[in-house]
This record gives sequence, C-alpha cells and structure tokens, in this order.
Amino acid sequence: MKRLILIIACATPFMAIAQPSFDAWFEHKTLRLDFVHAGDREHEELFFEELMEEPFWGGSTVNLVDTSLAGNYYVNLYDLASGILLYSRGFCTLFREWQDTEEARTGNRACPGTVVMPFPKESARVEILSRNKRGAFEKKFERVIRVDDYFIKRERRQAYPSRDILLSGDASRRVDVVLLPDGYTAGEMDKFLDDCRSFTRGLFSFSPYREHERLFNVRAVMAPSAESGTDIPPEGTWKSTILNSSFYTLNSERYLMTHDHKMLRDLASNVPYDFIYVIVNADKYGGGAIYNHYGMSVSGNIFTAKVYVHEFCHLFLGLGDEYAEDNTYNNMYPLDVEPWEANLTTLVNFERKWKDLVEEGTPVPTPLDPARPGRIGLYEGGGYVRSGVYRPRQDCLMRTLQGDDFCPVCTRAIVKQIHFYAE
Repeated sequence: MKRLILIIACATPFMAIAQPSFDAWFEHKTLRLDFVHAGDREHEELFFEELMEEPFWGGSTVNLVDTSLAGNYYVNLYDLASGILLYSRGFCTLFREWQDTEEARTGNRACPGTVVMPFPKESARVEILSRNKRGAFEKKFERVIRVDDYFIKRERRQAYPSRDILLSGDASRRVDVVLLPDGYTAGEMDKFLDDCRSFTRGLFSFSPYREHERLFNVRAVMAPSAESGTDIPPEGTWKSTILNSSFYTLNSERYLMTHDHKMLRDLASNVPYDFIYVIVNADKYGGGAIYNHYGMSVSGNIFTAKVYVHEFCHLFLGLGDEYAEDNTYNNMYPLDVEPWEANLTTLVNFERKWKDLVEEGTPVPTPLDPARPGRIGLYEGGGYVRSGVYRPRQDCLMRTLQGDDFCPVCTRAIVKQIHFYAE
C-alpha cells in the first residue's frame, strides 16, 4: 500500500503535500548509501556495499519529498517504526545508459552507484525503485538502516580545502553546486579556480539562471591530480587523475564521464552540496551529465559556457536532449510511453507537458518556419530520434548551441526546480 501511495503522490509534478519536519526527523548531516548496479540489457540488480556518514547536509530542509516523478530511479526513505515517507529523490545512472548500448546486447556489466539523504534520527528503511519500460516504478532494493550501526563509516577519505566561488545564503535555502577538478595538478589549482569562475559566469549569463543567481551557492574543492588532462583511449592517452575521467565513455567519442562515482562523493563531501559538476582540464570538445548524479565538461573550448549550461540542465532537472540523430527509434523513448522529461513528448500524455503554451490551431507536427522561430508547438525530432518524439520549439539550448536561450517550456521547468531546492 505504501508503494501505491507514493505513485499517487508523484502523479502531479511538484504537487503540494505535507512535507515532514526536518528537525523532527533528521540530523544536519548526510547519510550516503553505496551500492553496485549490475546486469545486462534486460535485467538489473542493486547490491549493497556500505554506508557513510558525511559531515554536511546541503539539501533543502523544507522540500524533502520529491513529487516531480522525474528520473529513471527513486530513492525513498521511510521511518522504520511508523512507515512515514521522510525523504525521496529521483535520479538517473550511467548503468541505465549503458543498457542502451550495443555492448549490453550480449554482455553484462557492473557500475558503482551512490545515493544520499539527510541522516535520520531514528532507524529507517531505504528503498530504490527503477522505472520499467512501461514507465512504472518497481522496487529493486531495500535495506533497514539502524542509526546506531557501528558499521556506518565516519572517516573522511578525501579531505581537501574548498573555496567559495559564489556564496549567497544558507545551504538549506539555496541550490548548492560543488565544482570538482579533474586533471589539474597541484601547480594548476589557480587555473582551476579561474575555470570555476568562468563556469559560474557562464551559467548565470543565460536566463533564467541569470535572474535567479541569488538563489545559488557555488563552491570548489581543491583536489589536485598527479597529471594534467584526461584519458583519450583510442589515442593511447592515459592520465593519472583524481577522478579518472575519460572520453569515449560508452564508446562515444565526445562523452566525457567517469565510473568512479564513490570518489566523486568523497570529494564533494568536503562542502554542503546538492549537485556535483566536474571541470576537466582539457581542450577537446566533450562532456556529459546525468540527472541528479553528476555533470562533467572540459574547461577550454569556444562553446564552453553553452556546454556548461546545457549539461547543467541535464544534471539539475533532467531536461532531455532535443536533437535527433540518424535513426527513427531507440530503446530510450518507446513511442507508446510518455517521456518523463519536461521538454519531450510522444503525445501519449501531452496534457502533462506544454499543451497550455501551444496556440489553438497549431498543426502537429508543427512545420519549421524561419519567420516564427519562437513559436511553441510540437516539432518532430528529439530524444535522439527523427520521428515520434516532439520538442517545444524549433531551436533551444537543449537542441543546439547556435542560439542563446532556452525555450519557454525549458525555462518554466528550470524556474520550478530552482524554487523546489531554494524554498
């Protein structure tokens, strides 16, 4: 019955619900659960690894239960004695992306994973749900957490100093972004700080982030690498870096990511944070981001600011890519299931999306019209496919880097997410 209640509660994005009292249920620190995510194209399992106590809680102390229904996974924390849902968040994983690769057709793989939550005052039960191909959530993991368990690890594995890049208020009432370095040596920490300032200027040069800069904190962790740069496997370039980033993730040239998610969390835990973004000391174009997991991109490229803001939108609220590749179908967006991303639709449940912004009489699909580039409609092509998936506008920063703004649909979703974390 609890699972049914959760699904009903999540049916309307950011629906008003009675949120638990933070101070009644939680300590002002973080509980981190590490797991191994393994399987093949059709099957997945999550295996417990360890629990960690981290010294800060950077998240909201007001909006504890996430009702957006965004993400391919949900972590839910229940009070063990009463069964009350205390905390939840949606997220995505690199393992789910791997399941859509050719390699997953014939092989299997394991990836590290982590989730974080405020540290409960009393024993609790945590579960992780996975969204199946029909869009419904299924429970894949469950564990009882005893708060007095002496196996909860409390050591600081990667203690490094931090610097404030933008500090506008208390972490519980701000969107807290932590910037991590990869491929910067000890002698390049000043360059990393300059790149962090460039990231911050770039992010807040675009609406609607610009108008909401006062609701963000940005901090940098000063963690040097042994060598400069990052891995480029086909070139035989292998660098010893603290986060082990690499181009050709999932054998896609521009996809710059890391599988070392535990190290990401270890470094991030030096400050209060909501979202982790990694700046890689490289010039080759590339990056990537996964919703509520982490984002990553290079420091030196002519499109750097736009790459930052594009990837940050994947990380921050899970906006989908609006561009189409040379195919008509992929496993990510079944055409008879409505995507959870706010800026994509298959028309299965368009009422939940941007129908209220479409002028009456707008044709479907909406034809490209150079005379009306800002018209909101249903433009075919998005989510990496040419047909069956629709985007809101002809162009947007979630489609190409040619323009300088987000469409009204993306803008509305971004603003809503900012306020969810900053209330």
